[in-house]
Amino acid sequence: MFDWVHAPVATLQSMVFEAIVQPLLFRLGAMDLAEQAYDAVEWVLIGALEVVVLAVVLGWAERRWPVEPVVDRQAVRVDIVYTLLHRLGAFPLLAFALLVPLFDHLESQWRWLGGSRFELDQVWPGVTDRPLVGFLIYLVVLDAVDYVLHRLQHRWRIWWELHALHHSQRQMTFWSDQRNHLLDDLIRDAVMALVAMLIGVAPGQFIVLVVAARVIQSVQHANLRLEFGTIGERLLVSPSFHRRHHAIGDGHEGPALGCNFGVLFPWWDMLLGTADFRHDPVATGIRDQLDGCDYGRGFWAQQWLALRRIFRAPDTSGPH
Repeated sequence: MFDWVHAPVATLQSMVFEAIVQPLLFRLGAMDLAEQAYDAVEWVLIGALEVVVLAVVLGWAERRWPVEPVVDRQAVRVDIVYTLLHRLGAFPLLAFALLVPLFDHLESQWRWLGGSRFELDQVWPGVTDRPLVGFLIYLVVLDAVDYVLHRLQHRWRIWWELHALHHSQRQMTFWSDQRNHLLDDLIRDAVMALVAMLIGVAPGQFIVLVVAARVIQSVQHANLRLEFGTIGERLLVSPSFHRRHHAIGDGHEGPALGCNFGVLFPWWDMLLGTADFRHDPVATGIRDQLDGCDYGRGFWAQQWLALRRIFRAPDTSGPH
């Protein structure tokens, strides 16, 4: 599946690895890391391609059909740092790689007891094992898990203090997707990688799933006046649907501590009563920012202030 994309990337991956990375590893005496480094090169190349395409396409679209004018360019520049760190880094792949040895050990013990590995795409042979069908099944299952994790990020005070960094952006653009605390990302990515392995996702499939999800989420966060229509809005999370999740008040308060938690699909919100399909433009951010709460202007300040909030006296009125 997607060989038309993978083939040229694999060729470039080999060229970069042999010309740059392998000689560097040899000089450093770190050839034992060659396999991991080879995988990392693929991740970096894919991330670089993502950044270029998104910057050109969504950058142009945001200039043509913005929801609001961009007045805080410093905040956007910090978001660009987050995007480059995550798209050119390897957080999901790192979590996957760290869990593989543990999972392999557990799997060997399970097989010794007579069990076999579960593979979700083999549930209905001849149907679910088709590449596209299997891909869509994995995407839906992982998105359901992501919805649950997202609800917990808003529900648990300690986790919210990390996740609040993402919601503190008052100047949303397509760069805002990766504006996350590093610890928040590591927790989520580790859980998602573990679930992916438990349902039988291969490492190559996992990369494609992550890339597809990241591109869709970049579109969702765009400063873009774009709606998908009555039917489309209920099939895929749109920028207007997700902007409501970032709205001051609506996105973080109320009985559910927010609305529109769906990461890719709005189905879980519709089923569990957390969907809000209103499309009127809303101001984004967190209510306490209006009272002067500081979430930081720079990357390191944002990372540090989130940790400091965790250790403050808990607010008995709720996580916000």
